[in-house]
Amino acid sequence: MKILCVDVGTGTQDILLYDSDKEIENCLKLVMPSPTLRVAQRVKRATRTGDALVLTGVTMGGGPSQWAVLDHLNAGYKVYATPEAARTFDDELEKVERMGIRVVSEEEARQLDEEEERTIVLRDFDYPQIQLAFAAFGVDLEPDGLALAVFDHGNAPAGYSDRQFRFDYLEQRLRAENRLSTFAHKRGDLPDHLTRLKAVEASTQNFEGEVMLMDTAPAAVLGALLDPVVSAHQQLIVCNVGNFHTLAFRLGAAGIAGVFEHHTGEITREQLDGFIDKLMAGTLEHREVFDTMGHGALLFDRAALTDRFVAVVGPRRSLMRDSRHQPYFAVPLGDMMISGCYGLLRAYADRFPEHAEVILASLQGSIKPAVWETA
Repeated sequence: MKILCVDVGTGTQDILLYDSDKEIENCLKLVMPSPTLRVAQRVKRATRTGDALVLTGVTMGGGPSQWAVLDHLNAGYKVYATPEAARTFDDELEKVERMGIRVVSEEEARQLDEEEERTIVLRDFDYPQIQLAFAAFGVDLEPDGLALAVFDHGNAPAGYSDRQFRFDYLEQRLRAENRLSTFAHKRGDLPDHLTRLKAVEASTQNFEGEVMLMDTAPAAVLGALLDPVVSAHQQLIVCNVGNFHTLAFRLGAAGIAGVFEHHTGEITREQLDGFIDKLMAGTLEHREVFDTMGHGALLFDRAALTDRFVAVVGPRRSLMRDSRHQPYFAVPLGDMMISGCYGLLRAYADRFPEHAEVILASLQGSIKPAVWETA
């Protein structure tokens, strides 16, 4: 069987074409510019030529694309967006309008396109584009399943902190199912508030096979556990330092014992070391993280860890290079940049247990049975 795993980040989109007939090291991989970076590049070209922009498609990740659109507006040029595309910038369309983006109907967007304004289609998952990339090397992309990951803050109610709303979701999922694959959902099972993941789901509507959708940060942590050095520990901290978000899980005898999440751009190495210290000691409080512009912290077990092993993954992992914790830089199956894809594959085995035997055989037992994986 073949599963296309796509981990969409801020800097890159990391792609693994899993093929159960191959050694997993021989499975095809791509690390390409992220969708939001590609949109930002197109917006910047429009700014240089002074073109008005029409944004269509679905809700996707912001960051670089949003900054480019704001620069386009500040340069005095027009931006139109359909409602679904506009929610890329904020779930509340009134706020989008206040940014200077004019929200228009799908019909108005088509009319603007006919007037030769520059149209950009927004989406995190562009299956035809990925097919073309593989086709350039003579590979016909016909997977049996898709495993896709993006980071989703969720659509918080008006007046509710996006950071707190995101962390409420993390807590709710962990209380419902104490394992990392709790953040993976089959197509059709996504909570309604996960609007970015819902948009990715909508982008798979013409795909007839199985589809799983997951949050990026837990996928990367789950992937790190495929490194046998990491999985050998029964107590440990695994930290994913992403381009925008940093998330650390504490794992122990009772399963997932704690977690905190912060913004990478808002945290120093000294702060991160301190939060990890307190996560180990069982003393970290939610407000300590939230009040420094993070999402929050949660501890199920406040007993101090006896094993102070720390593993780190993520494109910004160099933040931890001089950490006093002397972390181990995880390299699951020899490739750190595909950690999220490997985590997606491992979660796929949980969500589609009929495929678990084949997938776990491919992973060659690099995860040894552990409480946090068998709960």
